[in-house]
Amino acid sequence: MRVLVADDAVLLREGAVRLLEEAGFEVVGQAGDADDLMRKVRAHRPDVAIIDVRMPPDDADDGLRAALTIREELPDVGILLLSQYVEDRYLGELLGAGAAGVGYLLKDRIADVERLTDAVERVGTGGSVLDPEVVALMLGRSREEGPLDALTARERDVLALMAEGRTNRAISGELYISERAVERHVTSIFNKLDLPPTEQDHRRVLAVLTYLRG
Repeated sequence: MRVLVADDAVLLREGAVRLLEEAGFEVVGQAGDADDLMRKVRAHRPDVAIIDVRMPPDDADDGLRAALTIREELPDVGILLLSQYVEDRYLGELLGAGAAGVGYLLKDRIADVERLTDAVERVGTGGSVLDPEVVALMLGRSREEGPLDALTARERDVLALMAEGRTNRAISGELYISERAVERHVTSIFNKLDLPPTEQDHRRVLAVLTYLRG
């Protein structure tokens, strides 16, 4: 799998590159700012671009904006965003463009080789990854009554794992229930969140977005 790493912090970037190469990935390029990132992604067309949300030239959300541009221009390139902190608004923008082939991890996860490589592999094969700390934050946040209040505790567990990008099989293993039971919970979630099947919308993505906004 071909990977490009973009982060203005040289030590972090070099460390990520070394870990990925030792794990068998081919690192086709590195970038320290959003402009260089865009040039190299267009030139190399990697399977996955690992991108820091905050990068030069403006040191704001340049990495995120570059990621959204990549998603529009080169939808086959997987995007794994890195952030120092949990920042809600980036989740909506990232997932709003579609959840397949995208991920969001906190930067301190890079030291966990297994978690990093698993995230890259899942994003590179069209899956999605959401940092568990992000999910935990969303789950624990106080809120006014909304559509999520109709869900049972088990349905919340299933939806939380869906938000991490897990498949029904993975959810089954995590919760020690059958895949058929997971399917029933997912169908119930769709019904309770008023998400009927349509050709235009991906209900799993819409359910996760409802969960994160809740």
